[in-house]
Amino acid sequence: MKIRSLIFFVFIALYIFGAWSTAYSETQSGTITLVVDLSSHEKGRVARLWIPYPVSDRNQLISDIKIEGDYSNFGIYTDVTYGTPILYAEWPKNAISRKLKFSFKVDRKEIKRETISLREPAWNPADYSEYLKATSLGPTDGAVKKLADSIIKGKKTVLEKAKAIYDWTYKNMHRNPATLGCGKGNVTLLLKKHSGKCTDISSVFIALCKAAGVPAREVFGLRLGKKPQQDVTTWQHCWAEFFLPGYGWFSVDPADVCKMMLIENLHLTDNKTKFYSNYFWGNIDPYRVVIAHGRDLVLNPPQHGPPLNTFGYPYAEVGGRPIDFYNPDQFIYRIMYSEK
Repeated sequence: MKIRSLIFFVFIALYIFGAWSTAYSETQSGTITLVVDLSSHEKGRVARLWIPYPVSDRNQLISDIKIEGDYSNFGIYTDVTYGTPILYAEWPKNAISRKLKFSFKVDRKEIKRETISLREPAWNPADYSEYLKATSLGPTDGAVKKLADSIIKGKKTVLEKAKAIYDWTYKNMHRNPATLGCGKGNVTLLLKKHSGKCTDISSVFIALCKAAGVPAREVFGLRLGKKPQQDVTTWQHCWAEFFLPGYGWFSVDPADVCKMMLIENLHLTDNKTKFYSNYFWGNIDPYRVVIAHGRDLVLNPPQHGPPLNTFGYPYAEVGGRPIDFYNPDQFIYRIMYSEK
């Protein structure tokens, strides 16, 4: 009985402090099906649709891709700056029906934190200049720079700076369920109200990293269901990566730490908060698929509207006018997940 009790307490300790989380790797597989219907919009106008197009990488395998609909033409493109893949479709002025169905299978594996060297190798920030630039809603000067400098005071390496910023972010930002969509990531405003959703919280982390000289970027994805079949239309999610010399892109998700604190009514001193903050520092669960990168995107083919703040949602224009993808009454689409 004493041996069983000892094993139990060892398991709990490992779970709480994160060692257990790095011992095993989980996977999740299923099919995502997106159906878009632009038929109800103004007739006699050209309709154009851009959809984030996921691709395989070291953590996900995309297969069994199917695209069908009554479009006049379509293609797979990438944007110039980030190389984000895009599925584009178009309907002519005389089209009565404007429908598209896009499905793919994803096999996703959990990202596990690998061994981190505390000794930083030489690296050239110029090689990552694109990920040190400010964005339209993510400045790196003024109040952002001042705050970043205060957070990283005394920190010398990229690892030390990024960890200090990560800790500050989940400790000072809060999830606000009333935020529209994933949030717009307006960092100046967010540093005044300290609340938002995943794009907001990730954007704060990224802007602070850039201001501290740490290359960083958003990752836009879609959460996968945990049931045999689920409607995941509103399950878009955003997390972050920073470049760690000698390691590569290091994944973090301070937004999910904040989310779990809200869901489970946790305080910063609770052991479960320590577990979540440790886990999402370098580990990412397999219940998501990466669909896009980049901010202020000029799509390909180019949209008539301004650069997209984010590309985590389908984007469409009818007669050159953007459709509000946050408004389901205007932009009709549905995303289903099924385990197969």
